[in-house]
Amino acid sequence: MPKNVLFIMCDQLRWDYLSCSGHPSLQTPHIDALAKRGVRFDRAYVQSTICGPSRMSFYTGRYVSSHGSTWNNVPLKVGEMTLGDHLRPLGVRTALCGKTHMTADVEGMKRLGLAPDSQIGALVSECGFEPYERDDGLHPNTNYGQRNKNYDQYMNDRGWADENPWDSVANSGEDDDGNILSGWFLDNSDLAARAAEEDSETPYTTRRAMDFIQEAGDTPWCLHLSLIKPHWPYIVPAPYHDMYPPSTHIPVMRSNHERADPHPVFGAFMNERVSQAFTNDVTRTKVIGAYMGLIKQIDDQMGELMAFLDEKGQTDSTMIIFTSDHGDYLGDHWMGEKELFHDPSARIPLIVVDPRKEADATRGSVSTELVEAIDVVPTILDYFEGQKVDHIIEGYSLLPLMHGEEKSIRDFVISEYDYSFRQARRRLGVEIRDAKLTMLFDGRWKYIFSEGFRPMLFDLDSDPNELIDLGDDPSHTSECDRLNGLLFKWTRRISQRTTLSDDQIEARGTDLREAKAGIIIGFPTEDDLESALTQAEAIQPKTR
Repeated sequence: MPKNVLFIMCDQLRWDYLSCSGHPSLQTPHIDALAKRGVRFDRAYVQSTICGPSRMSFYTGRYVSSHGSTWNNVPLKVGEMTLGDHLRPLGVRTALCGKTHMTADVEGMKRLGLAPDSQIGALVSECGFEPYERDDGLHPNTNYGQRNKNYDQYMNDRGWADENPWDSVANSGEDDDGNILSGWFLDNSDLAARAAEEDSETPYTTRRAMDFIQEAGDTPWCLHLSLIKPHWPYIVPAPYHDMYPPSTHIPVMRSNHERADPHPVFGAFMNERVSQAFTNDVTRTKVIGAYMGLIKQIDDQMGELMAFLDEKGQTDSTMIIFTSDHGDYLGDHWMGEKELFHDPSARIPLIVVDPRKEADATRGSVSTELVEAIDVVPTILDYFEGQKVDHIIEGYSLLPLMHGEEKSIRDFVISEYDYSFRQARRRLGVEIRDAKLTMLFDGRWKYIFSEGFRPMLFDLDSDPNELIDLGDDPSHTSECDRLNGLLFKWTRRISQRTTLSDDQIEARGTDLREAKAGIIIGFPTEDDLESALTQAEAIQPKTR
């Protein structure tokens, strides 16, 4: 049986909205079962707190400032290698069911003469994945987004004649008079979606993943099952829409102190429209109920999917990765959406199941090591026994941690955010090129560098809920300086030399190779050259 990888990503799933990570009311037994079979990495962080750049880091194994896709719909440069580029030479079929939020570098492709419908052009356009079924969600009745015609046809065949059933059926409800109420409006989140449960997005996309697995046969595969939910629109079909009344909700985590004199950027984001909406407890309560229902539906579908793998005899040969592209504030810290770096936004669930006996010693454990989204690509590549390409991939394989070979892989995590597209930047009067935030978290101190403003600083040992910003406290100046020094060192890394590895550079040795080719520089006489070549030959075996 060939080795396979099932790389499952939810969209906007918080790290703490699973029962295995401590949610008191939301039971997720099937996802919990994955954690019991593998390792749950409890301190995993994304490289950006918004879909597009976060996913590009997941798919390239590189930081945002390295791959350059800094916000949604900023094209990923045509030369960036992705997971599929690393796996195809190994004979691994790398496919997609669901969302990537990839925007192709159309201008770069034109410059190189790559037609979007050519074999190479299609892979470049789809972030290196074979698009078995791409569905990015977000299909309003406009030209925004890439409509999934397969889903439209599926819903039409199910009796829905709507032109856009994603919008009017899967993500809308009805009132008692039969009026269609859009799930785009947050106060409609407590309605049942018009779609039958089995026809909604999560079950549909999961079934398409099963179709791929069925068709793949004995070819080694890496399937990216990328679910659209629990990302907004926050609306879910019956019976999930009313499973979670207010008594099951986690209390909102915020304090009036946060609003008294906030960091300017934090204050600007608290004034964003979506943040203001989540200060309304009625609205927030409706959203939380739907959000929990969407997660419960995902968990049930994970049960279906794992049973399918069992049935096909592929459980013992398939690595499973379960994660999310970022979190969701849900009103915590007076915020809606994501984008800043509090744990509800930047921290994600990450469960990795390695079916091999080498991982038995850590099976069912919880790791508190600092890990990043960019660790997924090297972990998958390591599983398929691919070569390390450290000059390209900036993350680290998690398998040494899972096999008990290493105790730690890094001292801090990094996350970056380009807020130049947001109204917050305009309200602050910040220039586009200066609208960048960078977070460094060393396991205790979370430091956020903000161009043109003071830093933000949180001590998660004494303030685990991140309610007290110490960035302007004179008594913490030395701590800010220390963390800023770490950040400065990180920014000086070499990340753009991706065409030549360190080993290739080392293999070139000294300039004596050029001397052998007749390019003689720095030798006073021919005897000096001959002496140097003789010495080099004598030590050559020792350097191999």
